Amino acid sequence: MIQRSEIEKILKQAFPGGQLVVEDLTGASDHFQVILVSSQFQGKSPVEQHQMVYAALKKEMDKAIHALTLKTYTPEEWDEVKTNQPAPKGIS
Repeated sequence: MIQRSEIEKILKQAFPGGQLVVEDLTGASDHFQVILVSSQFQGKSPVEQHQMVYAALKKEMDKAIHALTLKTYTPEEWDEVKTNQPAPKGIS
């Protein structure tokens, strides 16, 4: 098991200045959803973006995280998403 706050800490260090929401999907601290907006994703494909997140969480993925749903965006992509749907709590 890993706490949501630990995932947030790791990702904030790996993606400084990014906007982040981490949700525990089941309450069992092993299935999470991450929404991450970062300028580090600029010019990267969605697969490459996800690989960057998985690399940051490698240790936790090997042990504590059973399932991880990722939604990654550049700031520009996020601006488009926001105009078409309400932003999740925690990201503006």
